[in-house]
Amino acid sequence: MDAMGGTSSAAGDLRAAGAGLTVGRVAELTGVTVRTLHHYDEIGLLPPEDRSPVGYRRYSERDLERLQQILFYRELGFPLEQIATILADPDVDATAHLRRQHALLTRRIERLQAMVAAVEFTLEAAQVGISLTPEERFEVFGEHDPDRYAEEARERWGDTEAYRESQRRVAGYTKEDWQRALAEQDEVARRLAEAFTAGVPADSPRAMDLAERHRQQISRWFYDCTYQIHRGLGEMYVADPRFTAHYDRYAPGLATFVRDAIQANAARAEPP
Repeated sequence: MDAMGGTSSAAGDLRAAGAGLTVGRVAELTGVTVRTLHHYDEIGLLPPEDRSPVGYRRYSERDLERLQQILFYRELGFPLEQIATILADPDVDATAHLRRQHALLTRRIERLQAMVAAVEFTLEAAQVGISLTPEERFEVFGEHDPDRYAEEARERWGDTEAYRESQRRVAGYTKEDWQRALAEQDEVARRLAEAFTAGVPADSPRAMDLAERHRQQISRWFYDCTYQIHRGLGEMYVADPRFTAHYDRYAPGLATFVRDAIQANAARAEPP
């Protein structure tokens, strides 16, 4: 059962029953596990409004409305601590939450549409035999003129070993290879966006570890991305508006965060 949709069914069940729902009934109706509901209670995120005479949890309609909000923000990747902060804001009412959720969903749809366009573009290019550089395949999305960017890439990086190595590697890539590469790229970018929106510092271990995954991903699929090369890529993400737009689709300002995390990770790996 869809958990967020299930909360609406639970609310109707509650009104019909005329009393609070047990934790087991809420779990059955919403698809959220009993263990998760217990955890939400223990950390103060969703304490039920009532208890039975023997101490069992009883969930009210207002509890279910709060659960629906929790599930929505969790679905969008918000950490529980941030969800608690959002829901605790006394200046935000139910209507404000709906407006916020509408805006978040709209941005997510735009990001997903951009990813679909990127996959279609890359697969189409592979089908007709166009040789794509790492920057075209891996970094620039939403563009539909591969020949123009291929020429630009040759002019900028054609005399580098990284460019030649990438051309050798991708010559034998299948559609499935490209799909895996794009899926990994999206996963790392999404996790970087989650860290950024959660307020994680760019020089924290979490951010630097994600930057290292980003570097290793490039090395695995395209060319040996040294820390020096990775630093240069980070600067390009901020300097070139096309790369900035790609990362900022995940979260406004993410490109700068990624650049800073890359710099911090390189400094950690290559201390003075």
